[in-house]
Amino acid sequence: MNRLTRLDARTLAVVAAVAALALLVTLVVWRRQDLLGVVLALLCVLLAILSGVSVAAARQHDDGAAEETPPAAPPIPPEPFGVDADTLDALDSRDALRAVRDRRRGLNGG
Repeated sequence: MNRLTRLDARTLAVVAAVAALALLVTLVVWRRQDLLGVVLALLCVLLAILSGVSVAAARQHDDGAAEETPPAAPPIPPEPFGVDADTLDALDSRDALRAVRDRRRGLNGG
C-alpha cells in the first residue's frame, strides 16, 4: 500500500516540471502583478527546484545501482598488547608450546 502512494523520482520530476511549466505559462498569459502573481511565481520556482532535486536523486539512484560493489571485508582486529613477532616466533617452537602446556597443567593442579 505504501508503494502505491510513493512516487518514483523520475515520475516526481516529470510531474513537477510539467506543473512548473504550466504555472509559468499562466504567469506569462495573465501578467498579474499582485499577491496572486507573486504566489504563483514562488510556487513555480518551488516546483522547478523540486524537479531538479528529483532528477539528481534519480541519477544518483541509477549510478548506485550500476556500481554494485562487493561487501567490504571485515576489519582486522588489532593484536592484543604484549604479543609481538618475537613472542609469536618463540611460541611456534614445539618445545615452547609444551612448556606453556606444562605450566598451565601445574597451575590447574592436574
